[in-house]
Amino acid sequence: MSCAGSPLRRGLLVAALVLIGALAAAVLFAPWVAPHDPNAIDLARKLQPPGKGYPLGTDHLGRDLWSRLLYGARVSIGTVLGIVALILVLSLAVGCTAGYAGGWVDAVLMRICDVFLTFPTFILAMFLIGVLGTGLVNVILAIALTHWAWYARLVRALVLSLTHRNYVLAARVAGTSRIRILIRHILPSVLAQLAILATLDIGHMMLHVSGLSFLGLGVQPPTPEWGVMINDARQYVWTQPELILYPGLMIFLTVMACNIPGDHLRDALDPVVRTQEA
Repeated sequence: MSCAGSPLRRGLLVAALVLIGALAAAVLFAPWVAPHDPNAIDLARKLQPPGKGYPLGTDHLGRDLWSRLLYGARVSIGTVLGIVALILVLSLAVGCTAGYAGGWVDAVLMRICDVFLTFPTFILAMFLIGVLGTGLVNVILAIALTHWAWYARLVRALVLSLTHRNYVLAARVAGTSRIRILIRHILPSVLAQLAILATLDIGHMMLHVSGLSFLGLGVQPPTPEWGVMINDARQYVWTQPELILYPGLMIFLTVMACNIPGDHLRDALDPVVRTQEA
């Protein structure tokens, strides 16, 4: 019997969606919700405990932690969404071209994918940032370039499978153009599968972004980003552990909030899973 509709799973899904809504609100309304400038330094207030005007206290430079967490959501989540968008564009372009064109075009594009798939993604991202330089834009490019090949392979496999379906063959016989067949009959199914993979992979990419920022290779201080905040708080891990706890907890909750709807989306759209749970 399927447990997909159990009260526990439904409750987790509702909690995850509520958290995603709260994070989206933080991204959109941080300038109006944050009580202070996230980069405003006030050494007279450094390492203050939670109090009036400072709900979570201040860091080692007297900056408001609550404001930095809110603005950090804009940077961290916005960076991940930019990465996902770039990956989807690259993978759809390469995968659809390879799967639909076939022949030497397919062979060349897949060999390029194989080169990228040879290296561990995080190590390759560190190498690319070493070449491109640090910064927000380069983080997006580096992580997207280390992940697009996995998606392109999936897109190609889906396109190859769908091109032999009866409705696609019937459209060809009817004289429908190749572009129209691709857009109307193939892309919708491909996008549904990519939506599942991207949703499940958002948390993984957020860990990459935060990890690179923690190592000093990603987003640079004083930009309020969760990985940067953890890096800034390393020397206070024993005396002021909340400086690491707050951004670490935000990363954890965001990753979990993205993974839970991803599991439900996979169960809803994947016919194999639905058959096994029937």
